[in-house]
Amino acid sequence: MSTKPAAVIQAFFDPGTWTFSYVVYEGEGSPCVIIDSVLNYDPKSGRTTSTSADELIGFIQTHQLKTEWILETHAHADHLTAAPYLQSHLGGKTVIGTHITDVQKVFKGVFNLDERFKSDGTQFDRLLKDGESLHFGNLTLKALYVPGHTPACMAYEIGDAIFVGDTLFMPDVGTARCDFPGGDARTLYRSIQKILAYPPETKLYMCHDYPPNDRPVAHMTTVAQERAENIHVHQGITEDQFVQMRTTRDQTLEMPVLILPSIQINIRAGHFPEPDSNGISYLKMPLNAL
Repeated sequence: MSTKPAAVIQAFFDPGTWTFSYVVYEGEGSPCVIIDSVLNYDPKSGRTTSTSADELIGFIQTHQLKTEWILETHAHADHLTAAPYLQSHLGGKTVIGTHITDVQKVFKGVFNLDERFKSDGTQFDRLLKDGESLHFGNLTLKALYVPGHTPACMAYEIGDAIFVGDTLFMPDVGTARCDFPGGDARTLYRSIQKILAYPPETKLYMCHDYPPNDRPVAHMTTVAQERAENIHVHQGITEDQFVQMRTTRDQTLEMPVLILPSIQINIRAGHFPEPDSNGISYLKMPLNAL
């Protein structure tokens, strides 16, 4: 009787943005995927560095892995993706959900981008629909559409694990905010229920952790733990209760430090804006717009 191959999951933590990136593979020399990479960015100088991405590259090269897919769960507002940098060193194709076009259209207006910016998702190599699968070696990844934090959020199911992006955090942290353009608390609640309908032993891998009470950072929990203990959406919390809590809480939150540079880069699949005549790329900073 044959058994399904098991996925090996290696987490990487970027302390500057509290972000977890993942390399998922089967074994030495096998194909792999990368999920939610980080390009380090200093908002004071506007300078990018590749410390976090180089850690992924070193791991992949050490284990002689072949990068098939470089995935984003959504267009992040708190860190820049390193996808083009990784692609230039490792190959692979960039992937995000089909609804990235909705996000691109919104922020094309926010940043008043000209006709050179296409809001059709073509900056990415592959756009995934809900339920669509990708294969890498003997492993399969299934896309789950989980909007609410943004209108384009995807989670990725590999075996008994789900990479949830920003839909859920560790149980003592709660859930993602919904006050960015296109976000919606009621939609997020329904997306979370979609994830929590999986078997209780299903492993949930976080994109971020913001640990309270000096708890060490953690990147994995389970459906059972989230159902029982999530401070925002544990079992028994109704949709209306969640919407009231989330809406009230979001009104107290500041914008992420890197939202303006992150969104402009991430809706371009990590590529910088076209350089000006002096060879330098520039980002826009809309005043009093958000």
